[in-house]
Order: sequence, then C-alpha cells, then structure tokens
Amino acid sequence: MILDRIHDPSDVKQLNLTEVQQLCEELRTFLVESVSHTGGHLASNLGVVELTVAIHRVFDTSRDRLVFDVGHQCYAHKALTGRRGRFDTLRKLDGLSGFPKPRESVHDAFIAGHASNSISVALGMARARTLLGENYHVLALVGDASVSGGMSLEALNDAGASRERLIVILNDNGMSISRNVGSMSGYLAELRNKPGYYAFKTRYRKALAGSRAGERVYRVSHSVKRALKESLIPGSTVFENMGFTYLGPVDGHNVEQLTQMLKRAQDIQGPVVLHVHTVKGKGYSPAEDDPGRFHGVGPFDVLTGTAANSAAPGFSDAFGAELTQLARQNPKICAITAAMRNGTGLDGFAAEFPSRFFDVGIAEEHATAMAAGMAKQGLVPVFAVYSSFLQRGYDQLLHDVSLQALHVVLAVDRAGLVGADGETHHGCFDPLYLSQIPSMTVFCPASFAELRTMLGRAICDCTGPVAVRYPRGGEGRYREDHSADGAFSVLRGGVDCCIVTYGILINQALDAADILHQHGIEAQVIKLNRIDTAELQRLGVLSMSKRCVLVLEDCLSSGCVGQRLSSLWAQRGSMPDRVILKNLGVCVPDHGTVDQLYIRYQLDAGAVAAALEEALS
Repeated sequence: MILDRIHDPSDVKQLNLTEVQQLCEELRTFLVESVSHTGGHLASNLGVVELTVAIHRVFDTSRDRLVFDVGHQCYAHKALTGRRGRFDTLRKLDGLSGFPKPRESVHDAFIAGHASNSISVALGMARARTLLGENYHVLALVGDASVSGGMSLEALNDAGASRERLIVILNDNGMSISRNVGSMSGYLAELRNKPGYYAFKTRYRKALAGSRAGERVYRVSHSVKRALKESLIPGSTVFENMGFTYLGPVDGHNVEQLTQMLKRAQDIQGPVVLHVHTVKGKGYSPAEDDPGRFHGVGPFDVLTGTAANSAAPGFSDAFGAELTQLARQNPKICAITAAMRNGTGLDGFAAEFPSRFFDVGIAEEHATAMAAGMAKQGLVPVFAVYSSFLQRGYDQLLHDVSLQALHVVLAVDRAGLVGADGETHHGCFDPLYLSQIPSMTVFCPASFAELRTMLGRAICDCTGPVAVRYPRGGEGRYREDHSADGAFSVLRGGVDCCIVTYGILINQALDAADILHQHGIEAQVIKLNRIDTAELQRLGVLSMSKRCVLVLEDCLSSGCVGQRLSSLWAQRGSMPDRVILKNLGVCVPDHGTVDQLYIRYQLDAGAVAAALEEALS
C-alpha cells in the first residue's frame, strides 16, 4: 500500500501522479473503515482527500501555516502527518482529537472548532510573518458555508486590501451540515456551474507564454479578458474587486489540477482566492447520498452505512416536537437556526411551518439581533443554538435583547459536557454569562417533561429574554417534572449534608445520595429549576443550616452558582461549616465520553459521595 509508505508529509512529495491517485483512494478507504469503528465526522473528510494531498504536495505544513475553518475536515491531514496509527483513539479520552490541535502536532497551525474565523487568523499570521521578516506561506481552508459568516466577510474585506501573501482555499461543496442557504451560496453555485471561462483562460495564457510579443498581447487583451469573464460568469469579479486574485473553479477531486493551481497560488505576491469544487462524502455512496447524516456519525456498518446502534430520542428531539406543538396554537411563534436545523431538532417544525422557519446560515450574531427585531415587532422568536455557538451572540444579547427586555427565547442545546467533540464544543460557559445578563431568565430542565413545561412557560408566560438550557443526548434516572415548585425543588430530604445542582447532573446527585444513605448519611438534594439571583438568596437561607453543602456543576468555576452562593453566605455571615464546589475548574475539558469526563473531573456520583463523607468525617 502507498499509504504505508507515508510517515511524514515529505513522503507525499516523492510520489508520481499514479501513486498519488492511488494514495487518495487508500486514504478514503482508510477513513471510512476507521470512522466506522470510532464515529466522527466523515462526509466532510471524504470530500477533501484530494485537496489535502495536493496541499501537502506543494506546501510544508511544519512551517507553512494551514488554518482550518471549523476543523472537522482535518482527518486526512492528520493521517498524512504521522498520526494514522492513532486513529483507533479518535475522539476518545486522551486520544486523537477530531479537530486540529497544535499541541498534537507541529503540522496543526491553530485550534479550530467554530466556523468563519480562519481567514482572520490566517491574515494575522501573514501580517506577523511580514513584520517579523520571515518567509512562509499562509493558507486558510474555508467552506462555502463558513465563508458566508460575518467574520469571514469582515476578514475578506481586510485581507483583500492588505496586499499580504495569503491563500484562501474556498472548499465549495454546497453544504454545511444541512443544505446551504443565502445569497453567497447562490453566487458560488453560479460560479461553479460555469467553469468554461477558466479552461479558456488557462489555454489562452499558455498559448501566449514564452515570448515578449505574447506577453504584450496578453497585457493588451486584459480588458477583453475581463469583459469575457463578466459575460460568461456575471458577478464573478466580486473577489477580485475586493483585492484578491481569483483562481478557479477547479475540480476538487482532480489532484493534478489542484496541485497545479496551488503552485500558481503559491507564486502570486498578494492575496488569492482558490475556488475548489468538491463533493461532500465523495467515494462512499451512503455518505454521498446523505451527507447530512454522515456529517457526524457514530460507529456504523461499512457495507450498508447503517448505524451500529440506533440513537435514542434526546433533548433536541423533545424540544423540536414541543415547539412544533406550541406553534400550532400560536401563529406568532417562529424558529431560528444558524445552519443547525437537524442538530437542534427543527426538521419537523421547518416542514410544517416553512414560512415561520428561518435558517440564517452560520451567523449567530445576526440570528440573535434578528430575533430582537422580530420580538420588537410582536413575534415570538425561538433561537435554537448550541451553547458554545451562542457565545458569539453575547454582545447582541446584551445590546439588542437585554436593554429593551425583549421577549426572545433561546433554546440552548448541548449545554454542559458534550463528549467526543471536546473543548471547542463543551457548553460550559452559558450558566456563567446568561444568568448575568439583565432581565434574563434561565431555565434548567433535567428531564424531557421539564423541558416541555419550561419551554411552554418561556414562550407563554415570560415577558423578557429567556433561555432554556438542556444537554446533548437523553434523560437519566430522573424523569419527573418538578418545574412547578418554583426556582428550586427539594427532591430528597436529609439532615447531614446538602447537594445542590441543576440540569442533567441531578442524576449524579441522586445516585450520590443513595450511596451516602447506604453509609448512614442522609443528604438533602436540591435541584435548581432556574438560575436566578433572587431565588439563590432564598436557597442560601434554606441550606445554610447544613453542616456541609456541595454544589455540583458542569461549568467552569469563575462565576458559577457555587461561588455566588458562597458569596451570599459570606455576606450574611452564615456560612455552612463546609462548602464544597464541584465543577470543571479553570480549564475547558478535552474530549472523551461524558461519563469519562464526569469521573476525570470528579463530578460523578462516587466522587460526590466520597467528598461529602470525607468532609463530614
């Protein structure tokens, strides 16, 4: 096998064209086989095999900087940069990350996990290179969905005027996770569907090259060339008008053409956009036929493409079903997503209420501000968004939503630990910043039943901004609904100590109380239904008489509920004998299963019980 001979990217440069084409086929087979065992992002990686190989034929990523956008398409890159032998650990605890990680390899230039930042980062690197007098190439690999994001457009505007040597590789497959939306997507579709001009341009330049007379003819004919370009592909000069040299579209699965175009881009003294047309899921028919399902998959059968284990309904499904039911009763309810219709459970809503469903693309800031405008004019917008992606809308939450106390509902999906996607996707900040936004109500359902009730209350009863935060995946042992109890519920009585928590961690708290009961210790268990400063004061009065209070949270420590309760007790001069804060500490966790991360950060039932036993002894 050719792939067995690749121990370092320099080995790719030694292959002839036939061997390179074989390498691409072997890489694609390797990725399908590997991800079928571990799960991961498959369709996006299959689409960039030839492009990744071509990049490594032309550039030296140990020095040249290759900046991935999102980064879930980096598997072939990792396999070619000495990490193929670790793919059995992909996305596992202490194993290979599913995203670029500079601490993993010198070939990973920058951490990635969110969209639309690569051009900004790459331009920063290019400017650093210039100011420091160094010499290397900088590439940003960005998808057609990510390039429509606000930060990408800001960066293109700046980069085009910068005159820096920078190569933006636009990987155009017409997809993000769901089908792309918006005017930029339509513009790129027009470009890739009319490639005749670029084939003509290449032949024309070759015919005139090699003589002074030919070069003069080429320069004189520039205006004719431009007119021809605009007639064949109207609007195709957008990138060039921004200051870029535009190359393409090029077939993203023709490694020879890709290599030639990358070498051309390498020689240009200024910013370049190389437009590459790829097929998401290329070479594996189940992924080509259904790239959305194979964007992120668990283990599956290679022959059929069917999942090894059928996924049980999760909180996202419960949310989508309940929102659809509420929308049948209230015609003012609208749903908003930022390119995550399927992931946030909104497929059913979109099908039933297409005029009230808005997919704005990868643009969380825009989605939040748009929701504010809708609310100001009398609609009830519900923005379904992953917790880690909502971070981008923080300014809009403060400026556009909170200052006017507008009734915008945030369905905060993937709250808490998310597992294998790791540090870029853990929702471990929203309890800290959402509860500090003026007039914001933050609901914390711990079961599907509570999610349904709290979502209804958020939409029908609340008047200002409100968030409903819930985890990835399904329920635990707690399947009750105590949301009517007020801001918090006492789920279990106990005189020896107290466990305070919220959301899905209630399951660990109840299990810990069972362990303590077996050891003769009776623990009170209090579940927060919402994170509210006024209600935390009431909770402080209720639990301060306990000898020991443990506050259990899956967020970072700074500004967490435990710290705020401790501050209240200190102000009252009535601290419990012992306060234990169990949270994620000061660093965002890496990847692994949620249960493994609970154990590592001592948020599991056994660790909670042990901590209380030790404190009481």
